[in-house]
Amino acid sequence: MSDIRVGISGWRYAPWRGVFYPDALPQRLELAYASREFSTIELNGSFYSLQRPERYADWYAATPRGFLFSIKGPRYLTHILRLKEIDRPLANFLASGIFELKEKLGPILWQFPPTLRFDPERFEPFFRALPRDTDQARAMAARHEDRMRDRSSLAALPGMPMRHAIEVRHESFVDPAFVQMLRHHRVALVVADTAGKWPYKEDVTADFVYIRLHGDKELYVSGYTDAALDRWGKRIAAWNRGSEPRDAHRIGAKAARSPGRDVFCYFDNDAKVEAPRNAKTLMRKLGLPMRADGGA
Repeated sequence: MSDIRVGISGWRYAPWRGVFYPDALPQRLELAYASREFSTIELNGSFYSLQRPERYADWYAATPRGFLFSIKGPRYLTHILRLKEIDRPLANFLASGIFELKEKLGPILWQFPPTLRFDPERFEPFFRALPRDTDQARAMAARHEDRMRDRSSLAALPGMPMRHAIEVRHESFVDPAFVQMLRHHRVALVVADTAGKWPYKEDVTADFVYIRLHGDKELYVSGYTDAALDRWGKRIAAWNRGSEPRDAHRIGAKAARSPGRDVFCYFDNDAKVEAPRNAKTLMRKLGLPMRADGGA
């Protein structure tokens, strides 16, 4: 059956302590707590720097059976190199420990800066390079730089599919050719609510839908009203059953109907502790289990 997962983007925020997290909860137990409230969390530290295998192993051990992480790809590839000469840096990322998440490895999120325009000659090789399963990823990871020798892990579960989602922030991506490229490579276009700051589109381009809710009035700050969450619940239900919302904001043609799609939805409006509140409310509206099973 197709799955719906609602979660949060990151989990370590000082204002959440004593509000979302219990007062006496040690910081080292915050992931264990959050992962039993939500079935998925975006792992953001990987965006800023390469993590280490032991950290991924610790995150795996802290979370319950059935939990999934999404991983944010390194900004070194997307913002600094801007997809130029990325073979070794991509191998370094794949070797940095993500395989230690084992069956809890979910989609990989690639976020691009608002200054980067759509350039087919830049994006086509990138999409071709993305590994589609852990066998491909392991072979790529083995080509990491020598500096990764003592901080790498190639212990991938064999044959596990890998999914990729892309979040773009420049108007030039509002182009049917971009949608066609995504569908050809089965990469999901992130449905990103950014308080109107960057383009908002809902084209379905893969066998799953990836949503990031950054705030509908003020970026990273404003919470979602009950009515807004009702609206998101209806859209998620439509995507999950393999259709689309009737008023979908598309760039290209409507996607072919499918028997069902997995949906990942992450709240990134963390500044005033709105993210966990909104996520819990949306879960209730969708009739999702409110706590993970707590198994190892």
